[in-house]
Amino acid sequence: MKQYSKRMVIAHWLTLGLLVLAWYLGDALSDSTDESRATLLGYVVHASVGIAVLLLIAMRLFFRGKDGAPPAIGNAMMDKVAHGVHHTLYLLLFMIPITGILTVLRSSVAKALLSGDANMLPKAHGFHGLLVHSLHGTLVNVLIAVVVIHVLGAFKHQFVDKDGLLERMMLRRK
Repeated sequence: MKQYSKRMVIAHWLTLGLLVLAWYLGDALSDSTDESRATLLGYVVHASVGIAVLLLIAMRLFFRGKDGAPPAIGNAMMDKVAHGVHHTLYLLLFMIPITGILTVLRSSVAKALLSGDANMLPKAHGFHGLLVHSLHGTLVNVLIAVVVIHVLGAFKHQFVDKDGLLERMMLRRK
């Protein structure tokens, strides 16, 4: 079975690690904001991780174009589902950082960061009514659901179909 290129595999697993970190930081930042304890550093770190995800996704698409992808397994319906899941993942992984950037720009966060004044950061429920912030959170929840579907599909291939599909995304080569 043909495997993904090593750089695609590395980008895949780095993206996962950064997504977990971004989710954790975003959750902590949300709690801090609602308790009026958010810090400039909290926003900078969360945004930096989000931008890193965006850059990694762009790199993955570039690598995929250069290196290609392994062929589909051969079950037409499941291949279409997998194709849809992967496209949805890529779309979400672009949209979430974009909505995060727009949240910063459309709120007092940008002014606080530019001035270095944490007192200007949103306070308790400071993003209430900001549609792009709500969209950012909703897209994160949709991403979690799609990732669960993605992982369940990988487990199905590994443990039910036993077709070795998961090997395509591993660094260790046979």
